[in-house]
Amino acid sequence: MKAHDGIYLDGAWRPAAGRDVIEVVNPVDEQIIGRVPAAEADDVDAAVRAARAALPGWAATPPAERAARLAALRDVLAARKDEIAETVTAELGSPPAFSQAVHAAVPIAVAASYAELAAAHAFEEKVGNSTVFHEPIGVVGAITPWNYPLHQIVAKVAPALAAGCTVVLKPAEDTPLTAQLFAEAVHEAGVPAGVFNLVTGLGPVAGQALAEHPEVDLVSFTGSTAVGRRIAATAGAAVKKAAFELGGKSANVILPSADLARAVNVGVANVMSNSGQTCSAWTRMLVHRDRYDEAVALAAAAADKYADRIGPVVSARQRERVLGYIEKGLAEGARLVAGGPDSPREQGYFVRPTVFADVTPDMTVAQEEIFGPVLCVLRYEDEEDALRIANGTVYGLAGAVWAGDEAEAVAFARRMDTGQVDVNGGRFNPLAPFGGYKQSGVGRELGAHGLAEYLQTKSLQF
Repeated sequence: MKAHDGIYLDGAWRPAAGRDVIEVVNPVDEQIIGRVPAAEADDVDAAVRAARAALPGWAATPPAERAARLAALRDVLAARKDEIAETVTAELGSPPAFSQAVHAAVPIAVAASYAELAAAHAFEEKVGNSTVFHEPIGVVGAITPWNYPLHQIVAKVAPALAAGCTVVLKPAEDTPLTAQLFAEAVHEAGVPAGVFNLVTGLGPVAGQALAEHPEVDLVSFTGSTAVGRRIAATAGAAVKKAAFELGGKSANVILPSADLARAVNVGVANVMSNSGQTCSAWTRMLVHRDRYDEAVALAAAAADKYADRIGPVVSARQRERVLGYIEKGLAEGARLVAGGPDSPREQGYFVRPTVFADVTPDMTVAQEEIFGPVLCVLRYEDEEDALRIANGTVYGLAGAVWAGDEAEAVAFARRMDTGQVDVNGGRFNPLAPFGGYKQSGVGRELGAHGLAEYLQTKSLQF
């Protein structure tokens, strides 16, 4: 798609206040593929004021009509599915098949789910002698990451619109073209002017201005825990609501009774998907000591098969971050069984699919989020040791458990300090709540729980 040279404000593309631009780089060939405005605080202010002006009308719009606009948005996204996939491939480097199957298809499913929820949700209920109203929280400042650029946008904007909120979106600077395409889709779907606004810009400038704006009632942020802490402090000082989906270091626990080959192969595939740039990736594989060597061999062989399948990481900066962690793992005594820090190609931000064995729970690579195609395989002694290791990080976003008996897996999963667990390879469910324990975040996205984040309650007593 052709990049817009303005911001989407109050239903139209308008020039940004500043003259600076952000260059969008294709991570496969390192070529500039577009330039978008680097919005300033004045642009954010104009967008928030447009959202504030549109709020009364949109909040008063019947839920059935809001649902109809979301259904129209779903249809526009579906009609432009190929263009979405091509755009994500160009600015993120995702392989075309993965862009089609995940980056384009999943947001369409999520948009569809909120069209249905907007129509079916009980925005009013009787509780004894009270009538309880579920009302929109107000103007939403949505700050989204680059790793799943459209999914993260839809997971915030769709429930906000369903609830009757208005939105200002600040997407990641690495993948702004997908966000512009989404703004086009919103416009084509007939969402009223001012209900959705888009400002492209840098986090420390546009993102900070949005988080700090006094007319923003809720900040919804997905990104690093470090940035989340700063936004939380800002929101707390203003006594405004904030929702966070932050980092992860999820454990893939393979119990002794599991089908080892299947658990390992699915686990490696999970880590390598999207070039490891998934906050919920199962980056720690926990295997009983009696089956450890077999699991390591299986994981190394599986990872080698992804050498020509995965795309690059998003940027030179991200590649250096991931390679730095690989070097750190080697320095701390982890054993490299696949991949490594050497570059697999002369051009592009590629990282080799990497597997570390002999990782101990205290190593940096077992504690910190790497956000690249790097798997750590850890040994445990018994089930209690596995639970200790699984819960032994500051994160708690996702995870997996494998066992020959489903009840055994469920019993272990219930003891994990994490927001979502896949049991024996359970499928992704766009209606299930997604979010973390501990420093992985506050609040939930997707489904009815995601809608609830954008609502506040009022009770009338009779």
